[in-house]
Amino acid sequence: MTHTIIFDTDPGVDDAQAIALIMAHPDIEVLGLTTTFGNVRVETATRNALLLTELAGQSIPVAQGADYPLVKTPYPVPAHIHGADGLGNQTLDEPAGQIEAISAAQFIVDKTRERPGEITLMAVGPLGNLAMAIALDPDVVNRVKQVVIMGGSAARGGNVTPLAEANIFSDPHAARRVLTADWPLVMVGLDVTLDTVITPDRMARIAKGQGALGEVLSHSYDFYADFYRSAIGLDGCCPHDSCAVAWLIHPEFFETVTGHLDVVTEGAAEGQTIFAPAERQYVSDRWSKTPAVQVCMKVDGDAVSDWIEQTLTSSSNA
Repeated sequence: MTHTIIFDTDPGVDDAQAIALIMAHPDIEVLGLTTTFGNVRVETATRNALLLTELAGQSIPVAQGADYPLVKTPYPVPAHIHGADGLGNQTLDEPAGQIEAISAAQFIVDKTRERPGEITLMAVGPLGNLAMAIALDPDVVNRVKQVVIMGGSAARGGNVTPLAEANIFSDPHAARRVLTADWPLVMVGLDVTLDTVITPDRMARIAKGQGALGEVLSHSYDFYADFYRSAIGLDGCCPHDSCAVAWLIHPEFFETVTGHLDVVTEGAAEGQTIFAPAERQYVSDRWSKTPAVQVCMKVDGDAVSDWIEQTLTSSSNA
């Protein structure tokens, strides 16, 4: 079964790992990468997207998108986590490719018009491009096959605030528009990504199997792992964005719960994702008025990590 995707991304170390995955797997057709601010400014994200695809020997359209949140003032990019360049501060050649002439949101709208019912939108950064696609053409929600979001947290709290995950916090108004839209959506958040780890020995094998791209992945991994080691004492890193790709190919690695999402857009809880499981009854139905979605709550982290390594080291990429 071939999965046709548009990958919305802000590369970013874990984004780079996920981009390597989607390019390597034979059952994934990548129509394009759309870029957003988040781990870096959007111009840097776009440069990284072009560069990573070229290092893998592939020519994939890249459309540049949002550089600011819909409403809030952006915080500085997390250079201490991903490096100022998003890839662990490496000296790399500039990409040869050029970006698409249209915006990321228009790219999403156009491609879903060309191939209605076929495309999965995979968004692993702040959600401004998807929100703007809905604003450009509200009927886009009826044309996608599904939407897979890496972001949010149903029960694990936050990673940039006590309550909020980074992608949702970066643009909570966009996230609210996307997570409450009436389209088939799956949230792959901190509830599962924090239970998945790429260890240094595993990364060394991946780097060896990825050639020139592997060198970039390895250097960026070392920078990212230094942050994890100092921040939470983890020997390795959580491949957040790759978990969303894993769900696409192997949903059996995950346990999902049906329910309803909303996003807090203001105040101390800004960026918090509120999840109301469908089977729970509360004092009123105010938390259950949004469309039903799937939220990943548990994962076989070892199976995911094994699959990531297998995909990025196998000569057949099966």
